[in-house]
Amino acid sequence: MASLQLRRIEKRFGDAKVIHGVDLDVQDGEFMVFVGPSGCGKSTLLRMIAGLEDVSDGEILIDGKRVNELSAAQRGLAMVFQSYALYPHMTVYQNLAFGLENIGTRRAEIDAKVDAAARMLHLDTLLTRRPTQLSGGQRQRVAIGRAIVRNPKVFLFDEPLSNLDAELRVQMRAELTALHGRLRTTMIYVTHDQVEAMTMASRIVVLRGGRIEQVGTPLALYNAPDNRFVAGFIGSPQMNFLRGTVSREGNGSALVLDAGDRTPFPITLEDAGVSKAIVIGIRPEHIATGASDGPAIRVDTTVERVEQLGATSFCYCVLGDGERLTVQSPGQAAVAPGQRMAVDIPHSRLHVFDAETGRSLFARRAA
Repeated sequence: MASLQLRRIEKRFGDAKVIHGVDLDVQDGEFMVFVGPSGCGKSTLLRMIAGLEDVSDGEILIDGKRVNELSAAQRGLAMVFQSYALYPHMTVYQNLAFGLENIGTRRAEIDAKVDAAARMLHLDTLLTRRPTQLSGGQRQRVAIGRAIVRNPKVFLFDEPLSNLDAELRVQMRAELTALHGRLRTTMIYVTHDQVEAMTMASRIVVLRGGRIEQVGTPLALYNAPDNRFVAGFIGSPQMNFLRGTVSREGNGSALVLDAGDRTPFPITLEDAGVSKAIVIGIRPEHIATGASDGPAIRVDTTVERVEQLGATSFCYCVLGDGERLTVQSPGQAAVAPGQRMAVDIPHSRLHVFDAETGRSLFARRAA
């Protein structure tokens, strides 16, 4: 196992800078997930850690030792790729053993390590097959097994499940999480799928445009996002956002939504008389289709579409100014397209963002 530190990491391709001064500490034995939209720099960052891309500036340290000048093979890491990268002419056993053979490992040790990895990944009955005779999930297990036999300091995963179908991805998520629990080895995992990040990570790193937006546990990012980008990226379905203006009113504040009326609002402005453009955020699962138990913002909507999933319903609604609102409710909602529906947005579930900067104003909400 090993810890990893990134210090002011930058990456340039010619005149284009794609990674902008990233600082990050990955703890020994942690399962850390890099998540973000396509092009945010997460795979480039992983490849620099692996030694497959040069660092333009900054330092990469493994257990406190600078490794910038070390080759990929010298860093003691193992990477699992999206494409599996198996040798098609070799059997499963030969794929698992190949890396160990290249470094002159004794045959008895190779056999022991391959056998242990195969049993751990339920590949022990498939050792004589070739990759073309395996399912997608079995091929991915072979790719993971090839990393395991090397006993690396850190496992690196670059979107390893993206080629699998939805059901198999769920199964493999559980298997990877269980594998981390057994090995207790540091793992860094790249994905664009925030559900994978939420279900697997010890901590999540949210990236955008080559910069870190926020680092935290899955629930910390879900409950207290630092900005509107993180709030919209973490959570499924995505958080709803509604524009409005908040101003001082007496001893409190009042909100006027672009799509609604004036209503009392639980945020304290710094200066009396200030009128501030904000965006409120509310997750679909936190909207009340009946009367809320506590203070709430009442919003009138028109239902455009309903998805009935049996145990859960999703109502896709439109407000008077054209803004959209997704409402998730348990059970089977008795509403139809075209129907008017009033919903409550509880004050206790609100997220509040500066309309200009996107910065969370959560810390300034009234107690």
